[in-house]
Amino acid sequence: MALSNLGQIALRVSHADRPVRFYGQQLGLPFLFRHGELACFDCAGVRLMLEGQAQPAGLGVGTCHCFKVTDIAARRAERPNRGEISFRDEPHLIAKMPDRELWMTFFQDPDGRALALMEEKHRSEIQNPRQAWLTGVGKRCLGFIRPDRRCAPARR
Repeated sequence: MALSNLGQIALRVSHADRPVRFYGQQLGLPFLFRHGELACFDCAGVRLMLEGQAQPAGLGVGTCHCFKVTDIAARRAERPNRGEISFRDEPHLIAKMPDRELWMTFFQDPDGRALALMEEKHRSEIQNPRQAWLTGVGKRCLGFIRPDRRCAPARR
């Protein structure tokens, strides 16, 4: 048997009301349905099922759910405006692979479960410092700019 795609991720949460607000309003996940203490959201085709418990949620050690995003810095910057989200760090490089880099930033849900935003930046999308410098506004070269955009000392 070969498995390839996840259909659903189930999370035990304390009473469902607060986590439903968090995942729906704070994270912006599309709400699918709720039945009592069971609520489901859509994560790009994978269903996130929150199962409310009257007892403590019994959080798993070492578990972290990572949400794929594009432009992690911009997504991280917009989240503080959504209330309950408190990030533990800034987006940072986790791993360099031959064709991409993995960047992440971490936060928690209302039950203290670790969550993250993650972005895989393909090498073709990553601009090295020399390229960024050469493509800068007005092709700046150590403060010398000519109207023809070639780097040379400006005339005084």
